[in-house]
Amino acid sequence: MALSESDVVDRSRRLLKMREQEQPRLRKISAYMRGEASSVYVPRGARQEYKWLIKRAKVNILPLVVTVVAQALYVDGYRPAGGDENAKAWEWWQANRMDARQHGLHRGTLKYGISYAVVTPGKPGPVIATRSPRRMTAFYLDPVDDEWPKYAIDEVVRNDLDGKVRIVRLYDDTHRYELEEDIKPGGQLRLKKSEEHGLKVCPVVRYTNGDDLDGEDCIRGEVEPLFEMQDQLNSTTFNLLMAQQYAAFRQRWVTGMAPPLDAQGNPMEPFNASVSRLWVAEDGDTKFGEFSQTDLSGYLKSAEETIRHIATVSQTPPHHLLGQMSNLSAEALAAAESGLQRKIAERKSSFGESHEQTLRLASRAAGDKRGWEDLSAQVVWRDTEARALASTVDALGKLSS
Repeated sequence: MALSESDVVDRSRRLLKMREQEQPRLRKISAYMRGEASSVYVPRGARQEYKWLIKRAKVNILPLVVTVVAQALYVDGYRPAGGDENAKAWEWWQANRMDARQHGLHRGTLKYGISYAVVTPGKPGPVIATRSPRRMTAFYLDPVDDEWPKYAIDEVVRNDLDGKVRIVRLYDDTHRYELEEDIKPGGQLRLKKSEEHGLKVCPVVRYTNGDDLDGEDCIRGEVEPLFEMQDQLNSTTFNLLMAQQYAAFRQRWVTGMAPPLDAQGNPMEPFNASVSRLWVAEDGDTKFGEFSQTDLSGYLKSAEETIRHIATVSQTPPHHLLGQMSNLSAEALAAAESGLQRKIAERKSSFGESHEQTLRLASRAAGDKRGWEDLSAQVVWRDTEARALASTVDALGKLSS
């Protein structure tokens, strides 16, 4: 049964208020992924050179933590319970270009901890749309046990000739409602159109980075737990650049020499220190010396240890982040990546269930009752684990014997 216009507007406003509460967290994650977050303190009256160093004191490795996992996640097929004759849903996967678009869905879930897919009837077949949590929010009566949300809301801002307009779409188990709101003082949400989707469930599928019995409040992506360590790495990098800029060049000193005077009789600096200049004095009693430069090895070691800490917490093999890999046997490489492979296997289990839910819903949208009722179907993941050819041949030889 369709909601009345007042109910649609009321529910939309309540869901938009829920979205506003989670947006600061999501914007912070996005800023860290873009490398725009800085934890270096800027004192009042800082010189331009100080600010110039801060802009360059960013070694952002958080995107690599996401990429290492995302590159190992690729859905290669769909295995229904009844065999190939019941694989119609895979045709809709291909028709919606999900071979390529699945990567954005995986990366968004790894980054923010949650993403969404929206399935609606269309022509010639169902339409699968992927959504970031920065654009969509779903409301579950029971976030742990409910398979389908009660309501979901999707919003996007578009430019119009008269200004910016916010387009809001509200989904429930029977209809999709589209609303508009002018982004200006006094702008009001107004219902533009309503259409029945006929799926009998709210057509939104949730993808999570991991299940937790405490619900959505404990859903976190790969990036959020690493904020403090990324800040520490940026701070260490800034201190390294400061030492390079001001203390790595050896400072010289001179004694036993009267400084020259200017035309007004004021003493002048006798030498202009530079890498390309040599200091010379005519007086034999003049002595020269220099202070030793700052040792940078401590800063480099500190940055390396921070990266190793990030690798440990994120279960990312250190050689992916440090680029150090020499004389590693196949067994040693497999041992180094064992934690990452266990993590990838867990993500495949979580994402795979959501993909299967999406394909079942696509079957229902296409009128394929058998595909909708197939609860035993499984997505097939591509095997991306690195293996040495020698070990594979040896295993096959032992298996045949």
